[in-house]
Amino acid sequence: MTPKKTLSNWLTNRYLLIIRNEENFAEKKTISFNYARVILLLTLAFVITLGLSVYLVTVVLDQWLDPRYVMMQSNRQLVDLTLKIDSLEHEVAEKDRYVANIQRIIGGDVEALQLMGDDRPSTEMSSADAALGESIHPIDSQFRAEFEQQEVGVLSYKTSGSGEFKELFLFTPIEGIVTDGFNPKRDHYGVDIVAKENEPVKCATDGVVIFSSWTLDGGYVIGVQHRGNLISVYKHNSELLKNVGNFVSGGEIIAIIGNTGELTSGPHLHFELWHNGNPVNPEEYVAL
Repeated sequence: MTPKKTLSNWLTNRYLLIIRNEENFAEKKTISFNYARVILLLTLAFVITLGLSVYLVTVVLDQWLDPRYVMMQSNRQLVDLTLKIDSLEHEVAEKDRYVANIQRIIGGDVEALQLMGDDRPSTEMSSADAALGESIHPIDSQFRAEFEQQEVGVLSYKTSGSGEFKELFLFTPIEGIVTDGFNPKRDHYGVDIVAKENEPVKCATDGVVIFSSWTLDGGYVIGVQHRGNLISVYKHNSELLKNVGNFVSGGEIIAIIGNTGELTSGPHLHFELWHNGNPVNPEEYVAL
């Protein structure tokens, strides 16, 4: 009687696959297998193929097969551009406000400075005034009031240790004789240089003109913003040769020496340097 075959027997029965030469029936290779092993290998191959297909469809071929891919990429780029535009608008607004404040200070807008000072906390104002121990003069010290408001601190008359400032090469604005030096105690935040009549005034280094106008005290005044938070100011000119927004190179002629403004007793150039809101002695950085 033939024994009844079960599923276990069917799966575990071993078979031989013999490969022979067609011409002489010589045995080339023999492979032993059973159905359990064949089913296992086919299942593994199916799972690997399925996983590879899913990976290709969802990751590699997503940009070709999914119509939402382009839209999602566009949305991401739009969000990034929006954030960049917002940050640039804020930065441009801050720079415009900074330049506008510098222009008002150079122009002698005392009322604007008083309004700015009123907006500061009383503790900050009292500490700054106590540290300075002197009243704010409405002429050269106007810079100090503005930078106190921006930096919320006390002006330092010490020369700056900024590496970027030290690396700048500063041209001599005009060849002449220094008749009055840098003296913050007298509210004199620059140097007075006497030179020949109609002598050209040169820019100290590369920068952008942020102020070019007439003021009651300084006459024709021009101010230039340089890199490293450095500002150079040239007062009492007889003529200004550059306008606001013009880029000027170091050594380029920007004005003509003169005797304009109320605070002058003869033809000369009043030259100032401001770094990070603090006046510095021009004679320490420029060969005058």
